[in-house]
Amino acid sequence: MNSSRGLRKFTMVGLSLTLMGGLLAACSGGSSESEETRVLRIGFVSGSADMESYYRQQYTDTYEMMHQNIEFEIVNAINYDDQRYDQPEPGKPVQQPDPYEKLKEMLTGQNPVDVLVFDYNQLRRLTQDNLLKQLDPLITQDKFDLSDYVPTVIDGIKSAGDGNLFALTPTFGSSALFYNKKIFADKGISPPTDKMEWQDVFNLARQVTGGEGEDRTFGFSFNRWSYDGYSDVQNYSSALQLKMWDDKGEKMLVNSDQWKEVWSTVASLHKDEIVPTQKYIQTLNEKMASEGGAGDPFYGDMFIKGKVAMTIGEYGYINELKRAADNASKIKDFVPVDWDVVTVPVNPNDPETGGSIYLSQLMGINAKAQNDKDAWDFIKFTNSKEWAKLKSRSMYEMVARKEFLKPIGGLQYNMDAFTTLKPLTPSSVDNEKIYREKPGIYEAQNPAYQLFQEVLEGKKEAGEALAEWETQGNAVLEKLKTNPNGEMGGGVGIPRPL
Repeated sequence: MNSSRGLRKFTMVGLSLTLMGGLLAACSGGSSESEETRVLRIGFVSGSADMESYYRQQYTDTYEMMHQNIEFEIVNAINYDDQRYDQPEPGKPVQQPDPYEKLKEMLTGQNPVDVLVFDYNQLRRLTQDNLLKQLDPLITQDKFDLSDYVPTVIDGIKSAGDGNLFALTPTFGSSALFYNKKIFADKGISPPTDKMEWQDVFNLARQVTGGEGEDRTFGFSFNRWSYDGYSDVQNYSSALQLKMWDDKGEKMLVNSDQWKEVWSTVASLHKDEIVPTQKYIQTLNEKMASEGGAGDPFYGDMFIKGKVAMTIGEYGYINELKRAADNASKIKDFVPVDWDVVTVPVNPNDPETGGSIYLSQLMGINAKAQNDKDAWDFIKFTNSKEWAKLKSRSMYEMVARKEFLKPIGGLQYNMDAFTTLKPLTPSSVDNEKIYREKPGIYEAQNPAYQLFQEVLEGKKEAGEALAEWETQGNAVLEKLKTNPNGEMGGGVGIPRPL
């Protein structure tokens, strides 16, 4: 009985692989098995021996199955195993490697990689240093169709390459502004729209906020889980691309009109209870504890419980909303949210750009690739329509080709909300370098939390608190010139800025 069942399972697996092979052969016109074996070196920013199998499953196995003459070598610019087992000398801090310098070594060394898989924040520096091969001529030569790529992906890549394409990505991540349609309808107020400015969203949130105590409905939350005022400051300032210190980490930049507007706005939202407050969440916790800690499948998620009119959530949040609706009959007093989405709020100075787009699987060809022809064929394969069709079955990844980007589970919602805005253009400055060379720089952020609490409590005005932060932060930055690790030995326990 068991052997028969095993045979049937083996037969089905074999059939599935055969069907997949037939489908994917169209991606690059079949394989060239008669040719001699060629090596294609593919590089990642970081990894380890344990992660190699994941990388192969995610990126190379299918292509290798279809191209018997291609053999992949996985290379990591930073090997986690080296760091894990490296034993520093007593009294000396562990020296963190420079990811970008390691990338350059991998691209320009004696045996350079052919394909590089990397994050969007590294794209501008790679192109400015001429480390990647421009793909536009290859795309034109092979008539590789990119007409159905979502604007978010193509425009974002081009903006980091001065209008040219130096990489492609088969998938991307994105967030949007989710809103409760019923709350707006009950108030007789028009819901949010695409490309609304931040202040317009905040004004709208004030209009739909209402109720008292446990019955209060909040107008907005910066994300689904954190209801801490200073975390909201970090989220808002990050979306506006505000800096805490200069590019050298030598001078604080927080005593400015822009920072004052951020602190004043977030403080006002919390004081007026337009957003869920820590006090409100604490009250809920105490009530749950008094009731014996009864299970709540949506604990902490105020939007899904119908208590927040608008929140920023990632694409995968749709799955949770759908599962909640599908299981509503099992949950006492639960009414599924009638929701839709629009783009995340935008900066009025750059209304076509949003801060919640993630291009984390960019693939480019090394300018010094030894096997650039197979490298391009591999990139075409992983960015083909056939590959996008397979990837479109994912519940969390979004495929870059619009033809296969369909609403999850047959739902109806504004899919364009996730695909319209361009990602924030990556900086040409190596911001991570400051954290490596000055680990104690986290301490310059440390005064901000307490100072913001004093603003919330009405003890200080935003401008006054920011001036104090500037003074205290500059004192830390000055000390770091002689002691880069800081008083706490590298900022251990200090929350890292978003």
